[in-house]
Amino acid sequence: MSPARSVVPPEGGRRSRGPRVSVSDSLRPYRRRPDEGEALWFLGTLATVKAGGAETRGRLTVVEIAHPAGFAPPLHRHLEEDEAFYVLAGSARFTGDGETFEAGPGDFVLLPAGLPHTFLVGVDEPLRALQITTPGGFEDFAAEVGEPARRRELPVPGPVDVERLGHAAARHQIEILGPPPTH
Repeated sequence: MSPARSVVPPEGGRRSRGPRVSVSDSLRPYRRRPDEGEALWFLGTLATVKAGGAETRGRLTVVEIAHPAGFAPPLHRHLEEDEAFYVLAGSARFTGDGETFEAGPGDFVLLPAGLPHTFLVGVDEPLRALQITTPGGFEDFAAEVGEPARRRELPVPGPVDVERLGHAAARHQIEILGPPPTH
């Protein structure tokens, strides 16, 4: 049986957003400290999962991600996920659906589902950001393509298995559309 939707606005005249959730169905609060969360070496980055689909009933994934200076993913699009970045340190040039903009500490970038996008990290310092995807599940893609991090630091640079990346991307509703941008 699905939860009932609010039809009558509660006191104060505000309408409830979304279904009502009983206490027994609610998520449990938790905290992840800076050194906690599954750490993955993923395409030359360090991705630390702070909240995944299992903890959010599939609603979102939050990953603290560190990209090395000069890093860029291939041009791609997520068919089902919105992807957002909140920049903590460093800078990058984001391109989404033909628009290009610089983002630095404190900036928020939204890349809606279905739109081609990529980014290019500045050459002077790594980029550290919170990557938020909705719905959740991005951590499964990162785990399939990456490997458990042996240390909580950027991995030694190495080649990307393009065939493995392509197959995993297709399974996770991500289309690779072109090469990474360059400086």
